[in-house]
Parts: sequence; C-alpha cells; structure tokens
Amino acid sequence: MTDTAITPADVDAALAEFKDPESGRSITQLQQVADVALEANRLSLVLKLTSFVAPLWEETREALIAHLRARLSGLTDVSVTLGVEERPAEKIGQIGLAAKAVIAVGSGKGGVGKSTIAASIATALHRAGCKVGLMDADVYGPSVPHLFGIEGRPEVDEGRIRPADADGMKIMSMGLLVPPGEAVIWRGPMLHGAITQFLRDTAWGNLDYLFIDLPPGTGDIALTLSQLLPLTGAIVVCTPQDVALLDAVKAVSMFDKVGIKVLGMVENMSYFECPNCQKRYDIFGHGGARRRAEELKLPFLGEVPINIAIREHGDAGRVGASFDDPTTAGPLEALGHRLCRNLAESRSQEPPLPSLSVLS
Repeated sequence: MTDTAITPADVDAALAEFKDPESGRSITQLQQVADVALEANRLSLVLKLTSFVAPLWEETREALIAHLRARLSGLTDVSVTLGVEERPAEKIGQIGLAAKAVIAVGSGKGGVGKSTIAASIATALHRAGCKVGLMDADVYGPSVPHLFGIEGRPEVDEGRIRPADADGMKIMSMGLLVPPGEAVIWRGPMLHGAITQFLRDTAWGNLDYLFIDLPPGTGDIALTLSQLLPLTGAIVVCTPQDVALLDAVKAVSMFDKVGIKVLGMVENMSYFECPNCQKRYDIFGHGGARRRAEELKLPFLGEVPINIAIREHGDAGRVGASFDDPTTAGPLEALGHRLCRNLAESRSQEPPLPSLSVLS
C-alpha cells in the first residue's frame, strides 16, 4: 500500500487478518474490536481479550500494533487499548464441568516435585488474571492443601461441594476430607468414584483452566479422566537424571495410549545455583528433559532450579510467595506463560469449532 490516505475499509481488512489468541479466529469475526477512530492516518481502537489468555495480553497488543503498522503503510500513529472480552466456558463432558482447558499434570515416578509444579503453573496463570481451579487427584498422597496452607473440610451447599479458596483460586483435594496422617486404602472403582465426584459435584463455577494433579506413576486415574471428559492435554514433570527420564517416557506413553495429548515436559530440580558464590551445580545432570522432549517431538515448557526458597515457601503453605521472590519468580512464571502461548499457537493453526453462543 502506498503512503496515501487510509480508509475505514483498509482498517477493517487489516483487523480481519489478526487472530484472537484464544479462539484462533479473526478478532473482527468475534467482535473484539471497539471504538475504532481513524483521523488523518492516526488510528486508535480498543482490543478486547479474554482472561483465558491473560498472560499474553500485552504481547498481543504489541503484535496488533506491529501488524497494523506493517499492513497500513501510511499510518502515522496507532493506539491500542486493552479491554476485557467476557466469554464464559462451555460445559464439557457428561459431568457438566465448565472449563475452557482441563490439563492433567503427571510424572512417571514420585519425588520429582510434580505437585509443586502443578501448583506453581496454576498459580502463575491465576496471578496473570486467568480463572483457575486446581484439583488434587493424588488421593494416596495429597499435598496440594499443604502447599497452599489450606485446612478444614469443605462445606456442602445445595448438594454441591464448595471448593477451598486460595486467594481466589479454587482448590479441591482428598486431603481436605481425610484427617492428617490417615491413609487412604482404596481400589480402582472407589478411586473412579472419588474423581468423578470431585469433577461433577464440586462448585467449580466458570473456569479458564482446571489443573488436575495426578498420582505419580502410570495408574488408572488417567484412564478414568479420559473417560469422564475431553482433556485438553497433560504436562509431564521429571528431573534430569536418566532413571527419572525413563519413567517420564512411560508417562508420555500412558497418556498417548489413553488418548491424552502431551502439552509439554518440565524439568524440575534442573540445577542449583549457590546463593553465596553464584556458582552453578548440575546435581542431577541438566537438560535431559529438554533433549528427551525434542526426541519425542513434544514442547518443552521450561526448567525449574533446585531452590531453597521454593522448598521453604511450599513447606510453609505459601506457594504463592515464590512469585514475590525475584530469585524464583522468573522460572515459575515462564511455565505458565509458555503453556498459554503454546495453546494459543495451536488454536491459531487449528481453530476449535466455535459454539453457537460465541457466533450468535
């Protein structure tokens, strides 16, 4: 386009080419652009984005500005203000859960920090502005309540279990129902019933993300979940050493067999940086999860170091404090950001079928 006067039709055409990061469809198709003002080749508008992609709001705004400058060569100034697009989740599966993404977090073995990573990713997205729930499906060793400092049995209101509240994030766990120190000794059918009840009878409300912290290993809870509702996918957590990676590959294979897409791998306890001398030690090796993810053609979501502060915050029931600590916030925030970006890129390439309510 030559440097001539830009017309409203030019603006409409340029906007129509830009995709909403949640749906993968044009922002004009879903009416996410408002207050468009064009005067003397100066353009201003409001771009409305959903809470599902809250971590991507600022980079999406900047990407739209860059797109408009490239597409409209005569543009002398462009201003994009962000607004909120309210788009409730549709109910999925037979249990009536309203969530835009349901993501299981698993590992091939115990002791790799799976629950800490699940809690951290959920917290990262919640702090960014997403509507998040976290379900602790590790019925044998539920640790999520401890990580968030939550105690007491949940209340039942009109036949619905009221989930615990962690600064606005909804949490449900067997650890809230069983007295501390008491073992849960259940066979498969009882586990299936408990997971079904947690999903069906908990008042989760309208969620962007529901994270499900699975028991370690390759048990049958993943199969139960695959039968109950369409999962968006799973995250596999492992540590760098070979023996842990072997078990992580088994977890990837398990998810594949039950039809659950693996959204990425996380390398926990990736390295240790001495707080006194800043020297780095690869205690369990380093980079094994990234290499294995590349071999399996899976996304790599990031690496989290061994850090005393992360352990202390978890032990104190203050997982969120790791995000206020500059030594630990970066790697943990990056996990949530990369997951959100990967989902947006996937939807851009293959937009999901829109619901009638969205298009109406």
